[in-house]
Amino acid sequence: MTKTILKQPNSITNKEAILKKRGLLPPRTLGPVSDLERHLPPEWWKDIFNSLYLKTDGDVVENDLNTARDVDLILQATGIKKENTILDLCCGQGRHSLELASRGFLNVSGLDRSRYLVRLARKRAKQRGLNITLSQGDARKFRMQDSSKDCAMLLGNSFGYFEREEDDLLVLESVKRILKPKGKLILDIVDGVWMAQNFEPRSWEWIDQVHFVNRERSLSVDRKRIISREVITNSEIGVLADQFYAERLYTLEEITQLLKSLGFTDILSHGNVTSESTRNQDLGMMANRLIITALGPDKPVITKPTIKHVLPITVFLGDPKLPDTVKMGGQFNNEDLETINILKQNLEKLTQFKFEYVENHQSMLNKMISKPPKMVLNLCDEGFNNQATMELHVPAFLELMGIPYTGAGPGCLSLCYNKANIRSIAASMDVEVPTETYFDPNDQAANLPSFFPALIKPNCGDSSIGITQNAVVNNAEELINYLDHLRDILPGSPLLIQEYLQGPEYSVGLVGNPDKFEALPVLEVDYSQLPSQLPKILSYESKWDPDSPYWNDIRYKEATLDDETHRKLIHYSNRLFERLECRDYARFDFRTDAEGRIKLLEVNPNPGWCWDGKLNLMAGFAGMEYWQLLEMILQAAKERIGISPA
Repeated sequence: MTKTILKQPNSITNKEAILKKRGLLPPRTLGPVSDLERHLPPEWWKDIFNSLYLKTDGDVVENDLNTARDVDLILQATGIKKENTILDLCCGQGRHSLELASRGFLNVSGLDRSRYLVRLARKRAKQRGLNITLSQGDARKFRMQDSSKDCAMLLGNSFGYFEREEDDLLVLESVKRILKPKGKLILDIVDGVWMAQNFEPRSWEWIDQVHFVNRERSLSVDRKRIISREVITNSEIGVLADQFYAERLYTLEEITQLLKSLGFTDILSHGNVTSESTRNQDLGMMANRLIITALGPDKPVITKPTIKHVLPITVFLGDPKLPDTVKMGGQFNNEDLETINILKQNLEKLTQFKFEYVENHQSMLNKMISKPPKMVLNLCDEGFNNQATMELHVPAFLELMGIPYTGAGPGCLSLCYNKANIRSIAASMDVEVPTETYFDPNDQAANLPSFFPALIKPNCGDSSIGITQNAVVNNAEELINYLDHLRDILPGSPLLIQEYLQGPEYSVGLVGNPDKFEALPVLEVDYSQLPSQLPKILSYESKWDPDSPYWNDIRYKEATLDDETHRKLIHYSNRLFERLECRDYARFDFRTDAEGRIKLLEVNPNPGWCWDGKLNLMAGFAGMEYWQLLEMILQAAKERIGISPA
């Protein structure tokens, strides 16, 4: 009897632990909270605008009547024409952009921080055959040509989210920068006076047949923001989210003064508007809003002085004159030289920097000693003297010289070069990894695994060296044959014999550093065109052999992911970035098994920087150009090092 009593709780605990590890347990609610402001995350807006947002607020923000009425008011207040260039900033799922495009407006673009909402907007635009440009970005510092827009819209109560009022100013500064002379701004914000007096401290409502939401609200200590809490519950599963958010409350006088201080003129209030609701219960921050228009300055905004400080950057690259055993034919080829030329052309677009290139490794060290550079853009991923095992030696030398540089340090590069080490660290962090056996060719007593199919690859190295179409083995005979092959081409190299994962393969790109990451859109490897008899892997041929079907038939696309899978990929990557002490940028490769479990393949600090590499493809999914990705990496390094902006 005693054994039964002890066993049952342990069984439940083990089950919960497994479910939690796989991310299948719903989150726990915090329960009663006396101070909402204390629980408010500083950057709550990074994660909250997802499918749950469209559930809880869908009665208002997915309401066609509201959208049509908003656009009617926009046209009346601004007088914009169909040929005008229009930016819908913080566009969300694109409802106003789509409505304008459907009415014949030809030059509409939208930008929003939420990857989920931007993807949904793109999908809807495609379904309706509407030609609008939609991109992901931060409203405070988005990339767009100066003086390029006739009108900028901040609609749907999407202004005032940031913790600091200075960040609200940055949003309006960015709007001013991209507006043409006398360009028009239309601002749709909560009526701060009305909301402070009329907000509902608590509410409860069903949002469909199975979901209900509990809301709490309070004013911040300084009474300048309203703090909200939502507990969203599925009646069959339990709590789906317990989340906090906030909005700054501006009076008409305060927002008018703010716009005037930035040089906006002709500031007009078009009265208050209310929102329609299909549920007609708690309208929250959309209940009563101010509609304001203004004109930008009558001269183009000059955002930077004509004479500015230019930071000299020394770029370290591989040496084209030396052999490189990783490359096809053992040396730099025409494609490699063209890749370097494209890099240089794009770096020259960054006028805040002046670049010098160091490719001759024979003189590299003496040159650094005689004239140490101000900062190094370390793109020497071939390694010193084009030896992959000496990639870490370049940053190690820079460390000794006290020269600041981009990317990972020698410790991180050394650690990530050994795949078995990374696997062990990831497993200790509850990041799932493939079943694997470490095989030392010199160990005659080694036990070979019995699981098939299996993938055999070198434990150390990069660029898929040693991984060919024959690296996937289906029986013991094929296993022994390929082990013998690797002994010949990589004598003495430890090997990994790994379960062959056959599900979708993803790459996550992070640019930045802890607490300030920018996650690029997730990439998926598309093997659908690869001949069926070939194993679906990114082999050596896919990177180096233009005559191989692996080179010609593998494609890359932006991954279509559910919220939970996307969250898990980004969460795993963030944790690994910090634990392994990556810096400035890194790429994380994952693949799912037959049961859909996400497992880590590799961590790539200082990943491939070339124009056609995975990292730049992911940047392209976000609407960025190659030079903009390079600029992001340099800016991340400057901020980490502490170099003041140019």
